[in-house]
Amino acid sequence: MTTATTRTPAQADSALGDGTPENSAQADNAQQRLPLTALVVLAAMGFILVATETMPAGLLPVIAAGLHTGEGTVGLLVSAYALGTVVVTIPAIMLTRGMRRKPLLLGGIAGLVLATTVTAVSPDVTLSLVSRFFAGAFSGIIWGMLAAYGRRISPPRYAGLSLAIVSTGAPLGFAFGTPLGAWIGTAVDWRWSFGALSVLGVIVAALILGCVPDAAGQPRASRLPLGRVFRIPGVAVILAVIVAWMLAHSTIYTYIAPYLRATGTGLSASLVLLVYGIASVAGVAVTGALLDRHPRPLLHLSVTVFVASGLILLIGHASVMAVLIAAALWGLTFGGASAQVQGPLTTAGGDNADVANAFLPVAFNLAIFGAGILGALLLTPFDGLVLPVAMTALGIAALLLTVYGRRSAFPRRL
Repeated sequence: MTTATTRTPAQADSALGDGTPENSAQADNAQQRLPLTALVVLAAMGFILVATETMPAGLLPVIAAGLHTGEGTVGLLVSAYALGTVVVTIPAIMLTRGMRRKPLLLGGIAGLVLATTVTAVSPDVTLSLVSRFFAGAFSGIIWGMLAAYGRRISPPRYAGLSLAIVSTGAPLGFAFGTPLGAWIGTAVDWRWSFGALSVLGVIVAALILGCVPDAAGQPRASRLPLGRVFRIPGVAVILAVIVAWMLAHSTIYTYIAPYLRATGTGLSASLVLLVYGIASVAGVAVTGALLDRHPRPLLHLSVTVFVASGLILLIGHASVMAVLIAAALWGLTFGGASAQVQGPLTTAGGDNADVANAFLPVAFNLAIFGAGILGALLLTPFDGLVLPVAMTALGIAALLLTVYGRRSAFPRRL
């Protein structure tokens, strides 16, 4: 799809002006500038989405005590959220793809804030599960449009950089959002953690209202049916890479504590995940610098080093230094994963990028759900050292898929 002359609706409107040369020059200058503030605000929304999804994982004991139920039941709060995302995202994006982007985004945030607020004040676990399902549903709508929205409001020459900036919210949410929420919930009360997310959602919505330009929905003439979007060359391969890579990551990320117990190093999960989180921020920066110019080599290198980190976690498990180095490499390579797969998916989707991106949160959440099951199955007959084996094997599968799809799915330039 040719994008060299594409303008966002805001740019097109300003270019009309009153026809004076001054207005035309101003419009051309605006078209060439990266809307950094708007992209950072969209990234902040990504941070909230990830923190909202994973928050119960860091608060299992206190939520269980507060709702007078077991930790296993509280764990279903994560599953209910993921289920809402999986069930609602694709049909919702299909039904709303003709709508203007800004009102739709603000509507999704309003729904997410309302559902999260209900979770914060809920007196029983049944209502909490229902509210989490709806929170996941609204989250899926937001995720399905976030990357394509950021790219639409940016100049075409900054396509990769805009995606990288918007994608920073996810690794930051994993690295800092959940631990911060766990600290608040433990120090004060778990309800304040969810309440804080609602307040952040309101603040980000206000910033979007004031700082983020609108973008048009997809014209009816260019809309493809869902099945044809899935069959666009490259889309299925990209989704397969997402599932394999995310499953490799989530299985050991979710069960990092059993792995560390098996190593005998005495390392705490909080320390290892802190190293991972800091390195993942560096991974986002590397991705932002290279994604526009070298997307395919960057992806191949990232998955290759990810596999190497899994091997180090396995072979060097008895060494504190080896485990920490592996955690840093793991974060460095997976930190930019979201942007590295969203870029090709958005490019492959073309005019139907919103629908193509709607598959993304579904694939991610299926992998997260599958990781919980796979990890539990593996840890029944084996100890935690089996987890880096799974990480390595699934990482190799993801790498082979990137090689297989190097022409149809992963272009030289975005």
